[in-house]
Amino acid sequence: MSEIKLVENAAGRLVPVEINGEPAVPFKGVGKYKPEGLKHATKIASCSDYPNNGNKQVSSLKEALIKAGLKNGMTLSTHHHFRNGDLIANQIFDIAKGLGVKDLRWFPSASFPCHEHLIRYLEDGTIHHIEGSMNGPLGKFASEGKMRGVGVLRSHGGRYQAVQDGEVKIDIAVIGAACADPFGNANGLYGESATGLLGFALADSQYADKVIVVTDNMVSFPCVPWQIQGNYVDYTVEIEKLGIPEKIISGTTRITRSPDRLLIAELTARFCDVTGIIHDGFSFQTGAGGTSLAVSEYFRQIMKEKGIKARFVRGGSNKYLVSILEEGLVDYILDGQTFDLEGVRSMAENPNHVWTSPFTSYNYHGKGIFAGMVDVVILGATEVDVNFNANVVTHSDGYLLHGIGGWQNCLFSKTVILPLPLFRDRIPIIVDEVTTLCGPAELIDVIVTERGIAINPRRTDLIEKVKGSDLPVKSIKELKEEAEKICGKPEKAKFNDQIIAVVKWVDGTVLDVVRKVKE
Repeated sequence: MSEIKLVENAAGRLVPVEINGEPAVPFKGVGKYKPEGLKHATKIASCSDYPNNGNKQVSSLKEALIKAGLKNGMTLSTHHHFRNGDLIANQIFDIAKGLGVKDLRWFPSASFPCHEHLIRYLEDGTIHHIEGSMNGPLGKFASEGKMRGVGVLRSHGGRYQAVQDGEVKIDIAVIGAACADPFGNANGLYGESATGLLGFALADSQYADKVIVVTDNMVSFPCVPWQIQGNYVDYTVEIEKLGIPEKIISGTTRITRSPDRLLIAELTARFCDVTGIIHDGFSFQTGAGGTSLAVSEYFRQIMKEKGIKARFVRGGSNKYLVSILEEGLVDYILDGQTFDLEGVRSMAENPNHVWTSPFTSYNYHGKGIFAGMVDVVILGATEVDVNFNANVVTHSDGYLLHGIGGWQNCLFSKTVILPLPLFRDRIPIIVDEVTTLCGPAELIDVIVTERGIAINPRRTDLIEKVKGSDLPVKSIKELKEEAEKICGKPEKAKFNDQIIAVVKWVDGTVLDVVRKVKE
């Protein structure tokens, strides 16, 4: 990549015009890039090529991969609903290694520490590179410059966009499903490996050349409801175990007990109350982290006190959002992924707990997205700079340790709030310039810390609404100075010239790069 031409994009970042031998478009600004052409389409299939009795089941995952034509240089995709309990992705590449297949591109919707197993295949050439979030060990491996290709980091919506637009052509999609029938209809609702839904595999099922559904709970046709339709599926496989149940669902999803984090959550909720964001019929989205869950609980208290009912909440669902639904404080949960067993139960039982996908929620190259209808979204970040730009993929030491997820897509909500501690491990989170740009400043509205609230100067409406309140409103520079008085000013991470990954914006353009960490 060091020989590839770099150009300055609209965010002032130097980015390549070619990635892994393919042309790339530099970021042009929010809403400035207009796509052309038609959606990607797969080859026409004929029913005569599939069993007339509808039974597409083969004996093993290995047989399915061979029948799907696995060969050197292909793109294989998986989804991440199994999280750190996933057993499928590792098996796929064990099989590929055994068959002597090389230079594969792995295209997961996300990876987790359980996929550290795949480092050996990055080292021996079975996998050429990863296009998907690299959490934990895989991110560290890439940050040290050990991956042969350049990683590509996309949001959940950006992943759907890339597949839909033909930017990424999936040769073989392997979709793990907690429940499926031999024809290929599948869902994540029932069985030992229940995950709730399979929305992150939707694009894979629709656009991949070959689709394999793998389950440890094969039922007779029809498997209903079908979140994945068998008409998209080429082969089905039943195996003994898809994943480790206690690691699939986050059993530790609970409200923070940290006094500082609880204060941050309380200030966030009070800010939303004072500014009128919380009103009858409003909508919100919070994550599954401890602080975000605490914000949800404070919202619940305010709604009950004022007799307010929300129209919908966007999830990641969990037991706290489910209880809000079941108490009648919200009409609908529009769920993107399910974080605990209560979420899975609710989705299976309650018609007002609706499954969604990156297509319905986040695809920027569609005819509208849900994000713009959400009144307030509560998000995290690893860093924010004095201009309100934010980073979610690298830490202050420069290591790539997180994915983007739906974070970028949520920035199009009406009000974007980042509740953050002023410092972590005595390292300030507000910096002069973020290490890696993931979210442009114009889309980030409020930073809430335990020592004060900073409002983006662009949001004059919010600034007016908090006047005369007892909220501790400060400038973002004041918060930065306060953190540095306590912790000192941290040294910047040091990098080599080698580009190890790029960050795509929601429209497929290149927003920033991640470089190799200097040893």
